[in-house]
Amino acid sequence: MIHSGGLTAHAMHPDMKCHTGIFMSIGKAPTYTSSCKQKFNMKSSMEAELVPIDDAIAQILWTRHFLAAQGITEPVTTIYNDNKNTILLSENSSKHTKHLDVQYFFVTDQINCREVKMANCPTENMLADFFTKPHQGQRSEECAHIYLICLQMRRSPEHTRVC
Repeated sequence: MIHSGGLTAHAMHPDMKCHTGIFMSIGKAPTYTSSCKQKFNMKSSMEAELVPIDDAIAQILWTRHFLAAQGITEPVTTIYNDNKNTILLSENSSKHTKHLDVQYFFVTDQINCREVKMANCPTENMLADFFTKPHQGQRSEECAHIYLICLQMRRSPEHTRVC
């Protein structure tokens, strides 16, 4: 029922900081979006991609608790990401970077508690892609269509690959 995705455009700003985009939906409707500059520089795109996952988990947990208070139980929530190394880092507790310990262990704990799980999704199918970089032409029109007519678009069979 809850779907989420987070993307990062690495070293996009003049000061080489990354830009993060997050998208979360309940069912077919978008309920939370975020687009912001990261507060610190990261050495690699893999490390930078961990930031929106950490931010998304906080929103997902709040939403899960809110739904539980309404009597709605939610199975494991899937977080989509296009970086396979970030997914492996999130799931594997033996490999991590020291300067990301707090975020890394929070993400890993939530995966181990089966609150969330990670899944790979190609960048062109990520709804959060709209929030990380400017788009032109056909991709811009596709993103506008997704966000302006999200309910109708999600029902159509040609857009079943969107995550």
